[in-house]
Amino acid sequence: MTLLEHLAELRKRLIISIAVVCCTSVISFFLYPAILHFLLIPYCQSHSPCKLYITAPLDGLSLRVRVSFYGGVFLSSPVLFFEIWRFVTPGLRDTEKHYAAPFVVSSVVLFGMGAVVAYISYAHALRWLGSIGGSSLQQIYNPNSYINLILLLMVAFGLTFEFPVLLVALEVAGVVTPAKLSSWRRRAIVGITIFAAVITPSSDPFSMLALAIPMYIFYEASIVIGRVFLLRKSRKIVNP
Repeated sequence: MTLLEHLAELRKRLIISIAVVCCTSVISFFLYPAILHFLLIPYCQSHSPCKLYITAPLDGLSLRVRVSFYGGVFLSSPVLFFEIWRFVTPGLRDTEKHYAAPFVVSSVVLFGMGAVVAYISYAHALRWLGSIGGSSLQQIYNPNSYINLILLLMVAFGLTFEFPVLLVALEVAGVVTPAKLSSWRRRAIVGITIFAAVITPSSDPFSMLALAIPMYIFYEASIVIGRVFLLRKSRKIVNP
């Protein structure tokens, strides 16, 4: 494909993706009460009464539009990933396609796992954040701030859970080896802890531990996967 053909293909994929997001956002607009109720569950688990307070006339409308857009992106994510795959696949070799599919699937699954962990740990984070200021403070939360924080936390966890995909990709490319990762284990523990403390949007210890512990488990799993890959590669060289 020429450069113009690539640009035309990119435009086609973008138009399809934008159209799908617009349609699913309209659907999410009507599903707004159910989506908001789902996002409020962690708040209701840590606060009573379970109410958020708006402070401006347009806050309710802006919240509904924002939640509808986020819900639309979530509902259309399978189509978005498929369109990305359709755009990237023609430029891959057969061996690259062999590795691409597992990497794409694992990336989607790990991102979802990270979002779920953030959602589950959010109630504990709210309790800690509510108590750290002292019992004399009365908490009144704005829904826009609340939604922004929980969604930011879910995205941050989802992206961080892509950590093993990056490590395995570096091992496959030969940039690092399992033996080298094993020798970096102590440094990795310190680095993961610092990274989790910095990247956690809520800055609470529960979210930090919920992020740091899986990252270290993923680090060890990446070493095991890298060793399996090297073993299979050596067998292919011996028995082509």
